[in-house]
Amino acid sequence: MAELGSRTILVTGGAGFIGANFILDWFATNDSPVVTLDKLTYAGNIKNLAALHGNPKHMFVRGDIGDVDLVQSLLARMRPSAIVNFAAESHVDRSIHGPGDFISTNIEGTFRLLECTKEYWLGLPAHEQESFRFLHISTDEVYGSLTPAGPPFSETDRYMPNSPYAASKAASDHLVRAWHHTYGLPTMITNCSNNYGPYQFPEKLIPLIIDRALKIQPLPIYGDGQHVRDWLYVGDHCRAIRLVLANSRPGETYNIGGNNERTNLDVVTTICTILDRIRPRPDTRSYAEQIQFVKDRPGHDRRYAIDADKIRRDLGWRPVETFEIGLEKTVDWYLNARDWVADVTSGAYRDWAQKHDE
Repeated sequence: MAELGSRTILVTGGAGFIGANFILDWFATNDSPVVTLDKLTYAGNIKNLAALHGNPKHMFVRGDIGDVDLVQSLLARMRPSAIVNFAAESHVDRSIHGPGDFISTNIEGTFRLLECTKEYWLGLPAHEQESFRFLHISTDEVYGSLTPAGPPFSETDRYMPNSPYAASKAASDHLVRAWHHTYGLPTMITNCSNNYGPYQFPEKLIPLIIDRALKIQPLPIYGDGQHVRDWLYVGDHCRAIRLVLANSRPGETYNIGGNNERTNLDVVTTICTILDRIRPRPDTRSYAEQIQFVKDRPGHDRRYAIDADKIRRDLGWRPVETFEIGLEKTVDWYLNARDWVADVTSGAYRDWAQKHDE
């Protein structure tokens, strides 16, 4: 395994939706090398990083953050100046039906990664210890559910997770915080609202609705469709992560939100309106006719919203993408990436990963 050079960063879970967008954004704005570590579970797709194939500043390693020998070897060999941890199981419905994987990856995996990182960090020269950073990417779901008129989540709100996924992410956040306060490891945490944009696995709401709409299939909406989420365009999120990584003090936590609260029904009907305009149904009827309300999932949080004032004050970040423009860009991307969607929904991307495993 060749060395990449100084200021290398290690990105875990970098073949997933947000991780891949972050790495592509990183290379568009930064010259520092990247090592990507990803287990390539169902939501990890190495084809998301196909644009970097042959780039000498990018190295992909297939592996698990819970594999201590592998992580120790990577850290010793590549000597990263920072770790950005995206690695996580992240789908609420899957956590309800199979919580074990979420406990294994999000809690046990984070613990082992922290332990390996602590050992590596303690062995660095003093000036490298001082500049090293461990940035843990988390979710607003750790805070629980808001009432319709309640104030948005702030960094000082109590954690009240309501799903196995949210509980596992809350536990991982607590571990990251504890490793800073107990051992001095220079960690930071970001808690983001619902992301959307290119390369999102089509089990999530926006790509699912786009794909099913184009196939003239029912568009399922849980319950009454009035569950509210704060939507954040993934490019805005990537920019925030870069700012936190470069400028935040160790021990800090930042909430990152899009200031775009929408009900699930609003999101789905907006997608239908966009598709009606740019890709009409062959029979000219509205895609909205495909909407179907289905039984609500257990413990479904009613509302999430993020107060992002702290990151705006401290780091000057604010989202630049409006929901309307961001959603139109997202729909357009999926319309032009039908082969990618077909590979993902058929599982063919896994065969490609096996053939191109590095």
